[in-house]
Amino acid sequence: MSNWSVKQHGGVALLTFTRPPRNFLDFASMLDLGDRLEEIAEQSEQVRVVMLTGGVDGYFVAQGDMADLQRAGRGEAPEGIPSWLRLTGLLRDIPQPTVAAVDGQAWGGGNELALACQLRIGSERAHLGNPEVKVGIIPGGGGSQRLPRLIGPGFAADAILRGKVFQAAEALRLGWLNAVLPVEGFVDAAVAWCQEMADLPSAGLFAAKKVFVQGLELPLEQGIKLETEEFLNIVGTSPEFDERIRRLSQQ
Repeated sequence: MSNWSVKQHGGVALLTFTRPPRNFLDFASMLDLGDRLEEIAEQSEQVRVVMLTGGVDGYFVAQGDMADLQRAGRGEAPEGIPSWLRLTGLLRDIPQPTVAAVDGQAWGGGNELALACQLRIGSERAHLGNPEVKVGIIPGGGGSQRLPRLIGPGFAADAILRGKVFQAAEALRLGWLNAVLPVEGFVDAAVAWCQEMADLPSAGLFAAKKVFVQGLELPLEQGIKLETEEFLNIVGTSPEFDERIRRLSQQ
């Protein structure tokens, strides 16, 4: 039985992770989420934004499943790391922007799942971090690499080297979160927040995600070249842009 449920709200696909008692992310659930993202990638006419959230009160994803992580460290779970790399690669590469909606705890692998998305929303009780150092290990899902690139090395060092957990208000100030919403009615409000993106012209939205994500991984000159190529392509093919030009010409 899957720990992920999928519901569509307008142009937003809501994927909810429910694995009581604390929403530990196990390898089977990583594989399952990857399969669902592959399916959603083929539904870009209907789904324009993907939102991940937790279905256990007080948790987004608390952390990775420690028993699975131990097995991987002993070489007993060869599917583990490939399933994670596939999952985060899909969050990066599917056409739709991906959003993590964090209501409560997102530590370790939970924070790394959120960091793999392009946008993150938190409730007022959200708290995020990579405190692995406190139990004698290090981040293993990209946290030590993505977090400094997002909030800068100084604050990321607090999280990675000191194990500091950041509350919602401070995470918002640092740009770790894009928005903070009330706990009451959080999921509905987060879906509405995502729907604002889903209502945008899809050609521009998907192209904007592509140049944003890929450009961050390129030297500046190559990133600008990519943006220029995509810009010229979409200016010549976007029906929404054509309609805008037609209306302007009639004024």
